[in-house]
Amino acid sequence: MIYQSSIWPLMAVLVSLCGAIPILASERKPNLRESWTLLIAAAKVVIVASLLPTVLNGGGFVFTIAEVIPNVPIQLRVDAMGMFFALVASILWFFTSLYSIGYMRALDEHGQTRYYASFAVAISATIGVAFSANLLTLYLFYEVLSLSTYPLVTHHQDAEAKKSGRKYLTYILGTSIALALPAMLLTYQLAGTLDFTSGGILAASGASPATLGLILVLFLFGFAKAGLMPFHGWLPAAMVAPTPVSSFLHGVAVVKVGVFSILRVIFHIFGPDLLFDVNLGVVITTIASLTILVASLIALTQDNLKRRLAYSTIGQLSYMILGAGMLTAAGMTGGLLHIAMHAFGKITLFFCAGAIFVATGKKYISQMDGLGKRMPITYLAFFFGSLSIIGMPPFGGFISKWSLATGAIESGQLILLLVLLTSSMLNALYFFPIIYRGFFLPAAKGEPEGIKEAPIFCLLPLSITAICSLGLFFWPSIFLQLAKMAVIP
Repeated sequence: MIYQSSIWPLMAVLVSLCGAIPILASERKPNLRESWTLLIAAAKVVIVASLLPTVLNGGGFVFTIAEVIPNVPIQLRVDAMGMFFALVASILWFFTSLYSIGYMRALDEHGQTRYYASFAVAISATIGVAFSANLLTLYLFYEVLSLSTYPLVTHHQDAEAKKSGRKYLTYILGTSIALALPAMLLTYQLAGTLDFTSGGILAASGASPATLGLILVLFLFGFAKAGLMPFHGWLPAAMVAPTPVSSFLHGVAVVKVGVFSILRVIFHIFGPDLLFDVNLGVVITTIASLTILVASLIALTQDNLKRRLAYSTIGQLSYMILGAGMLTAAGMTGGLLHIAMHAFGKITLFFCAGAIFVATGKKYISQMDGLGKRMPITYLAFFFGSLSIIGMPPFGGFISKWSLATGAIESGQLILLLVLLTSSMLNALYFFPIIYRGFFLPAAKGEPEGIKEAPIFCLLPLSITAICSLGLFFWPSIFLQLAKMAVIP
């Protein structure tokens, strides 16, 4: 890949960061504040998308911000893998911004200016992670994301929110400082660089398998945003945040940043060949498999809809890591592809949960009997999102899960195929009852008659993302091409 020096990667990061300023300045003018939010979100999509043709043609962009450590600059670089993640995040931030207007206004939430400004900083950090050229740059943006999302997790400012916020920071900052940072220092000591390099940088280090195994485990658990068990507890706790926060940050940005960071380590710090040679792929797939199955079983027990979605997310994140750990082209492609397919499906489900709460005030599945007849668009969208997460055709999730299953067969690890099939059945078991109760059970006695769909600004985004989950089955080519380019440069 040939990289050309360009300021546009930096602009992609800065547009929303700088956009936080007019958002804060418009605190007393809600319409102007939200106009700024949508304008900035649209600009983010346009800037990121403008880089896509060059990447698809085998090129890329690079911009050096500063030289701080020998051989390790703070540097942005747009390659196929970064482009893949940035495209998903920027598109879905626009829909989340639109959804936020309907949700926050309908509930007359306090602190809306702080909310929109924190969101703008968080998406800047997310794009920074996507376009990082090395581990140091990624780590810095990873930490900025952790800090900028804290006000969003604690938005309600009550005792539960503050407790959840402390848990969030303890897990996310604690693991990154105590585990990921030492792993990064060991990597630099062994390789003399932290650059993301095709084939990895540790292959020529001469490190023993035990040392490599230690570094790998430190990275796997150090990037705790990925939700690998037992460092997953922050994610269900963070569901105390407003639903748009759960939708984007804990369904798309925060959690996917954790997965993306781990995939960068697997692909470009270790390299698949090294991991295969020292038999460390089994470490990755074992941890991921256990997380997938345990999280899916816990999801079955959750009556709170957002907590059920949270445990579903924990399991689905490990699909992506499982695919990377297969160390086959199909498995790694499927793992990366699942970032996009899951993002569109899961954000739809969170949007629907928020719409139900806005329209009815209900949080618990056991209270939602008969709502599908009164909110048919919301429940149909939930059905679409569920089918995509389960991996059923004709929805995008089928494409990524098919690739994962193919990767399991290619690697000769049929136990992983069993994990995938078992998990998909569990997905169906915890999603279908929600849809059944909504459409086929009568409403509880005494249920108010005036229940209807949520406001249009809630309804429109969830309808579009649900349709996208369907469309990605028929037109996955852009994401599929980027994923294949990332796996096989």
